Amino acid sequence: MFFNKIKNTYLFLSINIIFTMTSCKQTSSVKAQEFAQENVQNTVIEKKTVETGADQTKTYIPSLFDKNIAIVANQTSRVQKKSNYDTTLTSIHLVDYIHNSKRIHVKKVFAPEHGFRGKADAGEAINDGKDIKTGLPIVSLYGKNKKPSKQQLKGIEVVIFDIQDVGARFYTYISTLHYVMEACAENNIPLIVLDRPNPNGHYLDGPVLEMKHKSFVGMHPVPIIYGMTIGEYGKMINGEKWLKNDIQCDLTVIPLINYTHNSSYSLPVKPSPNLPNDASINLYPSLCFFEGTNVSIGRGTNKQFQLVGSPYHHLKRHYYMFTPKPNEGAKNPKHNNKECYGYDLSESKKLNHLNLQWLLEFYNTHKQHSKEKKFFTSFFTKLAGTKKLQQQIENGVSEKEIIKSWEDDLNTFKKMRSKYLIYN
Repeated sequence: MFFNKIKNTYLFLSINIIFTMTSCKQTSSVKAQEFAQENVQNTVIEKKTVETGADQTKTYIPSLFDKNIAIVANQTSRVQKKSNYDTTLTSIHLVDYIHNSKRIHVKKVFAPEHGFRGKADAGEAINDGKDIKTGLPIVSLYGKNKKPSKQQLKGIEVVIFDIQDVGARFYTYISTLHYVMEACAENNIPLIVLDRPNPNGHYLDGPVLEMKHKSFVGMHPVPIIYGMTIGEYGKMINGEKWLKNDIQCDLTVIPLINYTHNSSYSLPVKPSPNLPNDASINLYPSLCFFEGTNVSIGRGTNKQFQLVGSPYHHLKRHYYMFTPKPNEGAKNPKHNNKECYGYDLSESKKLNHLNLQWLLEFYNTHKQHSKEKKFFTSFFTKLAGTKKLQQQIENGVSEKEIIKSWEDDLNTFKKMRSKYLIYN
């Protein structure tokens, strides 16, 4: 019986030890999970929001007091401000925000391509007018009048530039920046650029523009993707003396906070009518080449710069069909009311390089099967910034070889670019 008691006691103690060890292990596991969750929460809390130059009102607003100013702006020119009652952020248009100040005298607004409210088609003439909300005169900087005139700047003491760029050479807002800087330099007017993130700022790619092909869709010897914010780009225009007669602008850049070139940033307002979302903005540098061909990139649909297709490329492997029709930003789209055959790229992985595969495929398909003789238009060379790219495609040069041909010029540009970077 004694041994039975010892046996039972041993069994009881063993069960208790096992239970205690299991409980400790579970408790330890729970604590580890709680610790991990706390760390995750802390990481989320510590991840700081990118703040634009426009949001840094305390930095630039005092310098505008008692001055006559002009603002270069469009629908993307927004200021995020905390509510007076809580920490909620509210968005207000920069023009409205500054115009509401009794100590700052806003005299006029200059508007780029697509207009002040960003409703016009690409390439559409924009007329001067008056802002309904503020009554301020609006002067178009697109069409015949791309550069503010001396008369238009008469009496202006400071110019503010705040427009969202997308980081591609043929997106015309950097050309508008060039002409505004030039006009300010010629008239001895300081320019303040309120910096904004570049959604395609995480890479550099493409052929560097040859200056003999300079146009409003390419004014400077830079690659198609240049990996700089618009503030950094302005510094480069100044530093490289790209303005007329090598003049330089009295330029101040109000920098971003919590930003690097690898920061993911989703634009809160679409920068132009045909760039409606993150996918279109990421695909834009690669698909814009098609603007110089007989292939549609979805203008006249609700997936602009996410579709590629043409009535002349009806093959089984082109599994997506769409029909462009007039809509906002495309009153007369390419292949209007014609069924196009091609691809829906809206779910593609994020690009970290220029993709030429689609362009090469459509060209080769056209060459083999299309009855239409013409694939490229003269606009293609303006977009590419060189005749060489079209020649390479027509001569059957592979994508790999084409990309390799850009390397030396890209490396030279990188060295020049490094002098003007504000962010890592």
